[in-house]
Order: sequence, then structure tokens, then C-alpha cells
Amino acid sequence: MTRSTAVSFFVPGPRLILLLALWLLATGSALAQQDSLGGIASKLSRYQQKGPYEKLFLHLDRPLYLSGETMWFKVYAVDGTYSKPLALSSVAYVEVLDAKNQPVLQGKVSLKNAHGAGSFALPGALASGSYTVRAYTSWMKNFSPETYFSSAVTILNTFTVSGAAPAKDSASVDARFFPEGGNLVKGLSSKVGFKVTDRAGKGIAAEGRVLNAQGAVVATFKTLRFGMGSFTFTPAVAGTGAYTAVLTLNKAQTITRKLPQVYEQGYVMRLQPSGPDQLLLSVDATSTQPETVYLLAHSRQKTAVASRLQLLNGHAALAIDRKQLLEGISHFTLFTADQKPVCERLYFQPTTRRLTIVARPEKMQYTVRDKVSLQLSTTDQQTQALSANLSMAVYRLDSLNSGSAASISHYLGLTSDLRGTIENPEYYLTATGPEAAEASDNLMLTQGWSRFRWEQVLAPAPFAYLPEPVGPLVQARLTHPGSDQPRTGVIAFLSSPSRIIRLSNSRSDDNGIVQFEMNHFYGTQDLVLQTDPQQDSTCRITLLSPFSTRFAPAAVPAFALNTNFQPDYTRRHVQTQVQNVYYSKYRNRYVAPRADSLAFYGKPDESYLLDKYTRFKVMEEVLREYVPGVVVRIRKDGFHFLVADKLNKTIFSDNPMVLLDGVPVFNINKIMAMSPLKIQKLEVIDARYFHGAAMYKGVVSFTTYKGDLEGFQLAPQVLVQQYEGLQLQREFYAPRYETAQEKQSRLPDMRNLLYWNPEINTTAGAPSTLEFYTGDQAGRYLVVVQGLSDTGLAGSTSFTFEVKQAL
Repeated sequence: MTRSTAVSFFVPGPRLILLLALWLLATGSALAQQDSLGGIASKLSRYQQKGPYEKLFLHLDRPLYLSGETMWFKVYAVDGTYSKPLALSSVAYVEVLDAKNQPVLQGKVSLKNAHGAGSFALPGALASGSYTVRAYTSWMKNFSPETYFSSAVTILNTFTVSGAAPAKDSASVDARFFPEGGNLVKGLSSKVGFKVTDRAGKGIAAEGRVLNAQGAVVATFKTLRFGMGSFTFTPAVAGTGAYTAVLTLNKAQTITRKLPQVYEQGYVMRLQPSGPDQLLLSVDATSTQPETVYLLAHSRQKTAVASRLQLLNGHAALAIDRKQLLEGISHFTLFTADQKPVCERLYFQPTTRRLTIVARPEKMQYTVRDKVSLQLSTTDQQTQALSANLSMAVYRLDSLNSGSAASISHYLGLTSDLRGTIENPEYYLTATGPEAAEASDNLMLTQGWSRFRWEQVLAPAPFAYLPEPVGPLVQARLTHPGSDQPRTGVIAFLSSPSRIIRLSNSRSDDNGIVQFEMNHFYGTQDLVLQTDPQQDSTCRITLLSPFSTRFAPAAVPAFALNTNFQPDYTRRHVQTQVQNVYYSKYRNRYVAPRADSLAFYGKPDESYLLDKYTRFKVMEEVLREYVPGVVVRIRKDGFHFLVADKLNKTIFSDNPMVLLDGVPVFNINKIMAMSPLKIQKLEVIDARYFHGAAMYKGVVSFTTYKGDLEGFQLAPQVLVQQYEGLQLQREFYAPRYETAQEKQSRLPDMRNLLYWNPEINTTAGAPSTLEFYTGDQAGRYLVVVQGLSDTGLAGSTSFTFEVKQAL
């Protein structure tokens, strides 16, 4: 894992400590003792305890959008081992990336009780193409970017539609080969999985031969389902490029690919079924000397099998009961006696536990501007009613929206633990029989990967990124002027001008990093970062982006326009423009976020609303006349404030923390030069106040009428920068036609997305009733419902209904 230098470690707050402690208690008791594998299983257990396995899933409202439309999504956060809701993070980072992995849209979405909702207004100038929507948390940035949620979407710009059919060349076909366990070894029989795909990532049929350096055929193969398959052969020669695969596509096109390197010495691992509930794992090595090796199998970091194997004449075997493994994907790893991982193999056990979502509409056919009412209920696989959190989208089906969106049950049960795009994941979760078992095994051979590297487990390093349990962390770097050398041990202050007093401070670490926890921080606001000029007046402050700069290697599907869909392009263009003209005022309506109006220092010792007193034109007169807790002194360098220390019945000798609309002001002369007529409220803390890394000799807070500093000029070294906080919750608007007058409205209703609801809660034994109205467009509409139960059961359902013009 590559660790960014733009992060640091800090002492977590009490809430974070409690959260991590509860996690340790919940997961750490079973495997705390040393195991028989030289401590490997125990190290994995400790790694799991210190590094909770977090996953995100996004339910996107549609698979295709037009520039100028709104993309809606629901975020589910789960524990990666059991898929139960995991309230570890309070912020999800969501991005829309173009084909070059450049972000075109970014947002921070608030998570509450392990789920949240957000949206993106797609710019009208956004070019047509295939895009990737990805989502992750701060904690997930500690691991491979392949752990991030990722889903491909198509965006069309119908004003300047661009795109062309891809040229046909050999690069449009990809063929890859994957030895079981990881390596080909001279003299050891190996099973090799392979996958042949087209430019769009779809499996294609092929036949092939494996040739040695002399051109002799040593193995033949043929693709099975989804362009995958496997064959077995024994390499006789070591080296790179010792064997070549020649593939024939559609009995016409021929391509060649080199097989992976063949090693002179090493290990080969084989996993195969040996009975209805048994697996047989065999290990072969080039050395015939007796040797001890270790086998560890874990199901998403939960240890399932830990065994010591003795190699005799270079061979060992172990029978494994499938019931020891969790449903879903398990990893089998072989270690040498010195704990070096040498082979790894994935195994898939289809899940039988799934959330059943029952959606019952009143009827299957409606007229335009008609009321649709449906009931939602949730059960487990034994039809036992249970509670769940759901999201639902209803959109018009046409040739453009024919693609299917990602399913939460497919993602959590299979695709989130595999590399790349999985063609038809539903097949692996529902199909049965020998053919399905073979297809699943080929998938594990060709698209498997691991969330972590074993080096991270066996020799762990501190995690670079901490969770964000109560709000986003804002990070900045302090450096010496004119260089990149970090400034260490310097206290920095972060504030945002407002009538709500919000101030944070942080001491820079060895890398010059400071970070601030921001709670209830929504929308775009100005951030003010500065240091105390008496401590440091020259350091350079750089605000850091919280978004990940690492990307998974998966390619975005190729984009090409289909001339056969021209009528649908035109129809969608007209629909979108009509909606934008007549309903644009409803597009950017937001739910007011809950705000904490209490200042960080709580209830002040003294509070003055200056309009209740005689107004003076000089700030010195205001303080001397009305504020007994603040003593004004004039020294050689100008004005000073001395705050009364009520606890010790004395007066502090140093200046207090002086705030203007929550922004620290260290030059009191500038405050005293400000007109008091701009100040609405003045508050005082008459005691020492310990705040993060700092201690204040009292607090004097001035608040203006608008909370915008009223033109106050900050010092030149202060950094003022706009910063995007958490997304404001955009309201989904849909017309209602409850009365005859509303149904006869002349406003056109050309909605493609009839309904979006990211927050549906069902309770055991009590179905939820939802209502919405059709628009003016006839056609077939798809209802998609996805959700997760409190017990970790994921499920989805969909159905269509018809809308016809009234006779």
C-alpha cells in the first residue's frame, strides 16, 4: 500500500476512542490468543480489530443521464464481513470520473445510522461519454482503491452529442491467463484460468492452443460461459515467454498472448470439490525434502481454517468442510515456515441469505396523471417479517435506459470482492448445478484479488487515515516560507465567519499537518486558517483536498452512439428541456440542515445584546461602560484586553482569545478601531478555557448582525479559501394531481424519473405504503427497490407497469 504524505496522525476524540473500543470488544475476543501457525491467524485477528472492514454501496436512480439532469443516489455503509449496517463513518466521498479518471463532480455526503442520500446536478456542458461513479470513506482510503464502490454510467449531451463507433482492431480483444495459486512452476501440474473479453468487457467465445518454444502443442482449451475457462498442463521449461497461447475468435481472427512466467522452483496449490460438503486442497512443491507450510483461509478477514501442513516428497493434502466458510468469497493463502505467502486462491460459496422485498401495486396499468399506490414489505428467506431501510426509483423504460443498475445483493454478495466488471452477477448467485459451479470457479481464478497485502498484516504500520465518526476532517499543511519544509509543533486555528461561533485548533505534527473535525458543516463556506502571529507569523498554509487520488485500474466501458436510438435521443432531449423550462425553480430546493447554534464554549459567563444599551461610537467606551469582565489597558504596542478570572478572583495578565464572528483576531488594535455600531452581540468567558491543543486566558467574542465580518480586514498571512462542506439535501420534486383542477393543469409533465425516495423504512409486520403520480408520457415504467435489513440481509426487486393515454 502506498501511503500519502499529505495526512497525519492525531489524538482521537473521546467519541472516536469509544467507537473503536466497542469495535474491539465486538470482534476481538474470539481470536486474541496465539495460534498454531506461528501467530499468523492472531495477526490477522489483530489487523481486523484495528482495521474494521467497511464497504459502501450506492443505489443510483438510473443507468443513463442527460447533461442538465439530476443524478440521485442513496449510500449504504456496511461491515464488509457480515454486511450489517456499520456506523463507523459520518461522511461518504462520492465522485463522478471521466474516462481519464479526472473528477468532473465531487461531493461529501452525510451518513447517519450507516446510510445517507445525495445528488449531483449534471452540468449542461458535460460531454457525452461513459463515466464512473465511485464512493469511499476516509477510512477506506487506507486500503486499495479497488475497495471503493464503483459503477459505470452513461451521460449524453444532446446539444453537442459526440462519440463514434470504436475501430475494430486486435486491441479490442483482451485475453488473460491466471495460474491457480498464483504461479506456474517447472515440473508441477497447474490449473490455469483464462478470460477472453471484447472492448466493452463482455466475454466472447474462443478456442486456443498452448505452444512451447518449439511450436509443439502442449495443451488446448475452449471458453465456456462468459468467455472464461480453464485448462491443466505441466510446464517443462522455466522462464519468461516459454509458452504462448494462440486463440482463434469466431473461426476467423487469431491473436497470440504470452503465458505468465514459469519459475524454476516454487509451490502450486489446487482446490477442488471432493464431495457434497467437502473441498480438497492439495499443495505440491519442487523440493522433495520434508517441509512445514501453513494454510490460512479467511472469509472477508474472519479466520475460517488455520492448519499446519507437512510436505512429504513435495506433496500435502487437506480436506475442508465447506460449512467452516462463510457464504460469499473466501481466501485460501499458503505460507512457508518463515511466514512468506506463496500461493493464494479464492473460493465462492453462493449466499442463501437474502432480503426479500415484496412490492404490490394496486394495478399494473395506469393513465396519465394517475395516482400510483403500492405497498412494500420485507422478509427473510423463511418469509419472516423484519425491518429494513430501502430506496426506490421509478423511471421510464426505453432503449437508452435498458441497462441495469448495480444491485446491492450482487455487490455485497459477490462483486465487491472481485476485480473488474462482472458479467451477469445474478447467474453466480442463483444458478445451480455443475455448470454453474464451474463458471463460479473460473470467475474466482480470473478476477480474484485481496483487500490487503499480507505484509500489512504480518508487519502492520499505523493507518494513515482515521475514520470520521462525527463530521468531515479538514486538513492543512504548514510549511516554511519559500520551501516545502514542514513547520512542526505550531498551533493553527480554523474558523468560518458566521453568526454560529465555530472554532477549531490543531497542533502540526512532524509532517506539518494539522486537521480539524468539523461537525454540522454544510454547503460552500469560507474557511479562515491562521496561526498566532506571536508564535509564528511567516508559515505558509495549504489546504488539502480530502478526495482520494488513487484509482482502480478497471477501464471505463467504451462509449459509442447508436444511430438506431436517434428517436429516443430526441425524445429525451425534449423531455429534459421541457422540465428545465417549467420546473427549474424546483430543481435546487434543499432541506435545511440541523444547525448547532451553541458556540464551542457553551453558555458564556457574560452576554450583551448591544441594542439594549446606549449606543457608543467608540469600542473602548462600550467595553469600559458595559463589560465589567473585560479590562482595557493601553501599552506601548496599543490596546490589550485583560479578562477577569472569576475562579481565582483575579485578572489574567495576558490577552484572551478575541473572536469576530468566530474568527480569531490577534491584533486587538484593529478590533478597537472597528465601529461598535456593526456589533450586535458581545460574549465573555471569565475563566481559563481549554480548547483542543490550546488554552485561552478567557474568551471575548464579538458577533456582527450578518456574521460576515462587516468588512473587517484580516492579516495578510491569514488563508481565506472557499471550501465545500457536506452536501445540502436536495428535495426531489414531483407534481401531484389530487384534484380535477390539478389534473387539468396546462403545465406539461415530461418527467423521465417519476419518483425517487432514498429513505423508506419498513417494520416487521407493517407494510409501508407509497404514493406518487404518473406524468404525461405513456410507456412502460420500471420500479426498482433496493435495501438492507438491520441483520445484514441485502435485497432488491423490480417490476414494470404501463401508462396509457386516457381515452
